[in-house]
Amino acid sequence: MPGTLAAMDANALSFAASYVAVLVLLGVVLTFRVIFVRRSAMVGIGDGGNKELARRIRVHGNFCEQAPMIFVVLALLPVLGAREWLVHAVGLTAVTGRVLHAIGLGQSAGKSFGRVAGMVLTTAALVVGAIGILVLAWR
Repeated sequence: MPGTLAAMDANALSFAASYVAVLVLLGVVLTFRVIFVRRSAMVGIGDGGNKELARRIRVHGNFCEQAPMIFVVLALLPVLGAREWLVHAVGLTAVTGRVLHAIGLGQSAGKSFGRVAGMVLTTAALVVGAIGILVLAWR
């Protein structure tokens, strides 16, 4: 892979970093949503049988399960020379998906538009990003 870093687009890297930062901030918001209910319900660990706390823990947990893969994809795309449009396509789709999923799952444990659309968008971002990584890595 000689010359890969020379082909890196600084703008693509800046945009990727921006999407990562937005996702990190979303993760912090979801963390505080758990903390607020945990404190008001005086539950130190677990959910203490509190359904609202259990749901917020799950929303945060799902975010934590998906976010690392998104971070890796967004980090690798610019390093491998992805164009800005691909970084935006993956980043914006992933951020939208994670926000919709957090809202949807936060409102209902059952099927909801936000939950379904969020997972579809998140999965699409990961698949497109992974394919982009493979194409760029082996071009």
